[in-house]
Amino acid sequence: MAGDVVRPAMSMTVAVLLPCYNEEAAIAATVAGFRAALPQATVYVYDNNSTDRTVDVARAAGAVVRTERLQGKGAVVRRMFADVDADIYVMADGDATYDAEAAPQLVARLVDEQLDMVVGQRVSEAELAYRRGHRFGNAMLTGMLARLFGRSFTDILSGYRVFSRRFVKSFPSLSAGFEIETEISVHALELRMPVAEVATRYFARPEGSASKLSTYGDGFRIARTIATLYRIERPLWFFGAIGLALAVLAVVLAVPLAVTYAQTGLVPRFPTAILATGLVILASLCLFSGLILDTVVRGRREVRRLAYLAHRAPGDH
Repeated sequence: MAGDVVRPAMSMTVAVLLPCYNEEAAIAATVAGFRAALPQATVYVYDNNSTDRTVDVARAAGAVVRTERLQGKGAVVRRMFADVDADIYVMADGDATYDAEAAPQLVARLVDEQLDMVVGQRVSEAELAYRRGHRFGNAMLTGMLARLFGRSFTDILSGYRVFSRRFVKSFPSLSAGFEIETEISVHALELRMPVAEVATRYFARPEGSASKLSTYGDGFRIARTIATLYRIERPLWFFGAIGLALAVLAVVLAVPLAVTYAQTGLVPRFPTAILATGLVILASLCLFSGLILDTVVRGRREVRRLAYLAHRAPGDH
């Protein structure tokens, strides 16, 4: 049965990409798991300045080991996508938390349905594997993307994903850290790519492996990502909302002045009148800024779409 699952991708090159930082305790099992699940694939481990024996252990396990000196998962993903040439890309973390046995199923789904991304939706029975704060941030960001794009993913922060070549080579990775998963999801939603999710098991880290995530630090980055995402992808709504708030404040300040002027023909609070006028000018500037940036965003989206269309769909040979 497993052979049938892998068969659709046998004529295609498959690369397994594993970003790593201090994963000496888990990387050997991770590499072995993916080599067993996808024997035709080349497993790449990109080390991000580890201070333990991650590099030596990964190389001994049979992985092709490379190094990215710029710190941060986003920097590693950017380097992997730029350097590695393949038809199908399987990305996971090097901490042995993702189910390598599910990789053939994810690859087959991508090829059979000619998708551009399949997300491994994490399903865990271990409370320690998937922390409560991380779940809350995941749900908040998922809802935000659904409102922005009309659709989203169940597990927006999953690091277990399978990509087509045209996804990887059209993705202008800009993130520095763990917000890279959000940027990847937005890229797929923004270009309306065909995508899917597959439920996969999610395990607790093995003994000796520590999470690099910070509940508060990464929670702040998630909130910042949401605000930045809204500003970049929906500038008309973002700046329009600010302009509307300024305009409402200007009206609130101007109404008493208008009433006084109608009764007496005088404007006794001249500074308030100047402030209200200034607020109206700022509101107008916000509106026009939103309109201009909305045009820029549309042009940028068209450029990304053309880069995406320059490559064939998976399985279309």
